[in-house]
Amino acid sequence: MKKDFLSLKDFTPEELLDIIKYALILKQERANGTAHNFLKNKKVALIFEKPSTRTRVSFEVGVYELGGYPLFLNSNDIQLGRGESIGDTAKILSRYVDMIMIRTFEHEKIVEMASQASVPVINGLTDKFHPCQVMADVMTLYEKAKKIKGLNIAFIGDINNVAMSWLYAAGKLGMNISIASPEGYNCNASVLEDAKKMADVSGGVIQITKDPFQAVKGADVVYTDVWVSMGMEEESAKRREVFRNYQVNKDLMDAAGKKTYFMHCLPVHIDEEVTKEVYESENSIVFDQAENRLHVQKAIMALLIKY
Repeated sequence: MKKDFLSLKDFTPEELLDIIKYALILKQERANGTAHNFLKNKKVALIFEKPSTRTRVSFEVGVYELGGYPLFLNSNDIQLGRGESIGDTAKILSRYVDMIMIRTFEHEKIVEMASQASVPVINGLTDKFHPCQVMADVMTLYEKAKKIKGLNIAFIGDINNVAMSWLYAAGKLGMNISIASPEGYNCNASVLEDAKKMADVSGGVIQITKDPFQAVKGADVVYTDVWVSMGMEEESAKRREVFRNYQVNKDLMDAAGKKTYFMHCLPVHIDEEVTKEVYESENSIVFDQAENRLHVQKAIMALLIKY
């Protein structure tokens, strides 16, 4: 029976850890020049309704390095952009390819595609979740901190798709996460409830606050993202005003009271959500995160193709 990668909620802690551990193996083997053919003679459709640098390049290179053929498709290349249903697109592509990755807007769209496709479907990003990014983030922290369980994560700013996936990651893997966001920018209630239930089992702690300085106390990592996500451009002026006290700067990093890593999923807007000083500091590990997208996505594809 095929398995999809839509949300971290759908995987056990053991399965998530297996992906991370396998990604580390693939990373080392890539450095050693070891080739893999997990996707030999396999075709992977890469659908982009939202443009991307890291997602496109990491998936295309990843498919190629696993011996497969990546097929890039944007909304102008397929009938999905001209009104063909998600279900029909999923059924047709399933006759041609062996796996589908889609980067889109509404999460419901990818859920529908997975339900109608007979091949594995991977969430490259939706407005609700960004699971591949957060898996790369957790892998990066494991490399740096040599552990996952018990790490203290502070997420500062908009409770967006990355933050929502971080809630599931923390809940599943026993990390402690504190999210600081302004009044009126609240977390999805069902995601928060689910994450807290997961944390009750794993021993993690989930906290939501309006105070960024409270959120970063004792943090092992301070994470932020852009204030204006793709598709929200008309809210730019309002959001820059609302979030201006949530900038990650030296004062906020110092408030952690310890050596603290800085993370950002990129692209970055310097001197908006983070200062140049923090972004370029020795504790910034943003490019390690970006690189690890390649390795963790290769692990995800290699494991899904085995189901």
